[in-house]
Amino acid sequence: MPGIEGGCLCEAVRYEAARKPTGVTMCHCTYCQRATGAAYMVQPAFAAADFRLIKGDPKRFTHISAGSGMEIQVGFCEACGTKLFQTFERFEGAVGVFSGTLDDPGWLEIQPQNSKHIFLETARSETLIPADTPVFMQHALSKDGQPIAPIILKTPQKAGDLQSVFLRSRGK
Repeated sequence: MPGIEGGCLCEAVRYEAARKPTGVTMCHCTYCQRATGAAYMVQPAFAAADFRLIKGDPKRFTHISAGSGMEIQVGFCEACGTKLFQTFERFEGAVGVFSGTLDDPGWLEIQPQNSKHIFLETARSETLIPADTPVFMQHALSKDGQPIAPIILKTPQKAGDLQSVFLRSRGK
């Protein structure tokens, strides 16, 4: 999978990622719902060394994560308002891209082995979550950075039905 380019609606800001993403997160938190205007964000994450701006100078907005209390820097086009990417105080060295800004959305390969769904506790109840993909009711990491064991669904499930699945998986 070679690199990819992307940009904003008016093409004033452009970027490229030289390699495939390190992973793809489907985030269902309320911040990502508001930031995208959709049920959840599809966000490929790239190593910062593999991401670069090739045109324009995006503005930055600082958001404090409700989950971690740490900063998220959102890069967006001042002219058209398109949100393009995010950097994270919590995950230094990573850049998350708003997948809708990729020039070729079909370039992004989302497979169970490279993706996860997080913050399903705030997901829209009718959102269908695929089988075989790691899922988490909150973040995939604890606040102190420790990995949380995922649940792997055997069949697709609606997000609204997952609370009982999580309780059963935890022996409750």
